[in-house]
Amino acid sequence: MQNYPVHFISTPDEQVNVLQITDLHLSEPIHDKTQPCCHDRFAAVLAQALAEPVRCDLILVTGDLVSKVKTHLYDHVFDVLSATGIPFACIAGNHDVTEEKDATVPFHARELLAKEADERLLSRHVIHSEYWQILLMDSSVPGEIFGALSTMDVDWLDAQLQTCQKPTLIALHHHVIAMQSAWIDVHIARNTDYFWQKMRKHTHLQAIISGHTHQEKVYTRDGVQVYSTPSTCYQFKPLVDDFAYDEDARPGYRWLQLANNGQVASWVKRLDT
Repeated sequence: MQNYPVHFISTPDEQVNVLQITDLHLSEPIHDKTQPCCHDRFAAVLAQALAEPVRCDLILVTGDLVSKVKTHLYDHVFDVLSATGIPFACIAGNHDVTEEKDATVPFHARELLAKEADERLLSRHVIHSEYWQILLMDSSVPGEIFGALSTMDVDWLDAQLQTCQKPTLIALHHHVIAMQSAWIDVHIARNTDYFWQKMRKHTHLQAIISGHTHQEKVYTRDGVQVYSTPSTCYQFKPLVDDFAYDEDARPGYRWLQLANNGQVASWVKRLDT
């Protein structure tokens, strides 16, 4: 695929506008009219976002592109994103490396099968602009729902931050701060104590974005803005201890404006209809 993955972003005003989409959960059949179609919602989210009066310089897809690991589903996502003409990058989520053998039984009784990630999904990848660096990390664990940042992963992030003093954004799939929701916090990224121990010394780390939780949240820790972003398909109810869908929350996406003075502005938009 030509020009993928992107390594450098140049803009006329030295500001980088990032569109984050996450948790697409595409599956087969592509057009199943008996239930809300994640394919249709992905297309609608992308169309609405790119029709806004915001120049889009980079699209980041932060995991769970699919619910069934099928090459042609990734082909579809990459074809759609390539057609925008906008630089983009994709990382893995748990559903990109794990399948549930029998979705008809209760979740705790399902067998989880490890799958190999599509080779186009990135990890330990760096994107630079004139004033920013963006670090992409794969937090997925094959055969598991929870995520993990290995000691080597954290040390890689630490080294990148030591080497480059530009304001920095980290993107990964799993959340690194508890969401105050017992069922989803079981599936948080492991090794976060070590992660924060290493990250807190880097004052130029400005923001962390993730998916996985299917809800909007903003935290601040050690001076870092930590953003969780809604799914392009279905949402989870926040602040509950047992799994529940949020039937009132529409599909969404996040904008991040990375200014040339190191400041970050971010907001979530939802599908209009």
